[in-house]
Amino acid sequence: MLANQGGVCAICKQPCETGKSLAVDHCHKTKKIRGLLCQHCNTGFGQFRENKEFLISAISYIDKFCC
Repeated sequence: MLANQGGVCAICKQPCETGKSLAVDHCHKTKKIRGLLCQHCNTGFGQFRENKEFLISAISYIDKFCC
């Protein structure tokens, strides 16, 4: 999986800045493994409670208020 992702996070496409290994991300409902995430993306995704609508709303928010 790491080689398939090019050794980088599946979301931000960067290596983990914290120096830690990429986290194995999985769906908490199905337990299916989705990919490898850096600590920032893994934590952020969890903070949005894996809720697609919350993530879409966050994108709309940043588009509206960010430079």
